[in-house]
Amino acid sequence: MSFMTTRQFPATRMRRMRRDDFSRRLMRESTLTAADLIWPVFVLDGEKRREAVPSMPGVERLSLDLLIEEAREAHALGIPALALFPVVEQALKSELAEEAYNAGGLVQRSVRALKAAVPELGIMTDVALDPYTIHGQDGIIDDSGYVLNDRTVETLLKQALSHAEAGADIVAPSDMMDGRIGEIRQVLEQEHLHNVRIMAYSAKYASRYYGPFRDAVGSATNLGKADKRTYQMDPANIDEALHEVALDLAEGADMVMIKPGMPYLDVVRRVKDELRVPTYAYQVSGEYAMHMAAFDNGWLDPDEVLLESLMCFKRAGADGILTYFAKRAATLLAS
Repeated sequence: MSFMTTRQFPATRMRRMRRDDFSRRLMRESTLTAADLIWPVFVLDGEKRREAVPSMPGVERLSLDLLIEEAREAHALGIPALALFPVVEQALKSELAEEAYNAGGLVQRSVRALKAAVPELGIMTDVALDPYTIHGQDGIIDDSGYVLNDRTVETLLKQALSHAEAGADIVAPSDMMDGRIGEIRQVLEQEHLHNVRIMAYSAKYASRYYGPFRDAVGSATNLGKADKRTYQMDPANIDEALHEVALDLAEGADMVMIKPGMPYLDVVRRVKDELRVPTYAYQVSGEYAMHMAAFDNGWLDPDEVLLESLMCFKRAGADGILTYFAKRAATLLAS
């Protein structure tokens, strides 16, 4: 893009349009509304259970009865969708993650209940095995601890299908196995679940910003000192992200996601500019925790900064943002 440089001060005064609120609003390039937000939530088994996540102040794990109340409030605020993450009991975890595709499992029961209670609210489910494995990896491992791609995809297919059959509107594979989007799309088509959308975690980086999330779902202890670098992306790479996104789109993804969010806004921008597809970003648990630490210490203004942090996603080209601030932000935007 080129800019005219012939008009110079004082003919051009850039501050002129900044003088009043009305003109600032007239020239605003990006907008943020509740419709841009997806709210990640953590669900527990049981009733009337509410557990704080110490590394994510203000975030709680909720039993389904309490989550349904929160879902109704989120819908009333104009939030389009929830992203559902399970807190799986240790006794249900295994080497092969069989609980992931249990039709009577926590996620499957939660989807059915949420769709019955708030049918207009979109429900997105996480398709990944780390909450269900005793080792905390996102897949089935061999004797050396290496995650087996094709064997893992077999289980992901069963998991995604069980979520779709329960009524999930969006299945969101976050595992980063090669080829899983195409396999899941094929199974959904075969089962006549044509309108179940796929949001692919296409550019998910092997980031250290995920720590509080792993605390929240209870996989941190299982993972221990291991990492996920053999399947999640190197934080140093961006061209590779474009390749990953293009592959997922070719395999049948309806939407793509970049994760983490704010440290990777350059990736969001390139994906949107070069591929022009529905593009989302995840303001992950570590980003949330850093903001909350500053808010709780009085170092930053909570309301203004959280909205500014979300606006930057829109400016970078994101069509929507997964954020733990969704409900708070929607409340602020409505006021």
